[in-house]
Amino acid sequence: MGLLNGKTALITGASRGIGKAIALLYAREGADIAITNIADDDEFKSTIKEIESSGVKVKGYVSNAASFEDSQRLINETVKDFSKIDVLVNNAGITRDTLLMRMTEEQWDAVIATNLKSVFNLTKAAIPVMLKQKSGSIINMSSVVGVSGNAGQSNYSASKAGIIGFTKSVAKEVGSRNIRCNAIAPGFIMTEMTEKLHEDVKKSWIDKIPLRRGGTPVDVANTALFLASELSSYISGQTIHVCGGMLT
Repeated sequence: MGLLNGKTALITGASRGIGKAIALLYAREGADIAITNIADDDEFKSTIKEIESSGVKVKGYVSNAASFEDSQRLINETVKDFSKIDVLVNNAGITRDTLLMRMTEEQWDAVIATNLKSVFNLTKAAIPVMLKQKSGSIINMSSVVGVSGNAGQSNYSASKAGIIGFTKSVAKEVGSRNIRCNAIAPGFIMTEMTEKLHEDVKKSWIDKIPLRRGGTPVDVANTALFLASELSSYISGQTIHVCGGMLT
């Protein structure tokens, strides 16, 4: 359909899972693609080649989203290589799950830095570019557990809840310059991480979902496409749950 023809999108943490699905879909819809990964590994290189097959311009950057300096450098390099950034998808994230009574300071800090501080880092660096353009769509990857909480994930839940508040605030700050900021809150999505769970655990999650299935990375990517395109031109400051009705 070419919903993103002429646009440039930067997606963090896009070597696999949801980030990769978003990058591939954006490319098929005509966007030039910049993606990041924490390491220049085979998985990252393979994803870049897969995106290239769509015939769009693509470049991969090794970058640590949790680093303020790295994020500034990434935005500068992306603008140098692509001239603009129309869509920023803050997708980089990690988990360090354990009950709070057993959680170490390092486990807390690592999740907050990678999941929440990274959103601040990249958004702050990209805002001047979008202000100059007088346009842009920022999409932040939250989670249903940022809304509902989850035992054993106090660090992850806190980081994802923080993203929702951050998203609402940024939307109010930059809306007058035609820049939109929204969040996506995925539910139980079948990725490499969830595939490692025991079948009984997966079944217990799926039984709680009205649609009676786990989501796919493409389900999330379709929502990210909507938020990146002009189809959502009057939507900002919102959190869209992609959870099969889990939180209904």
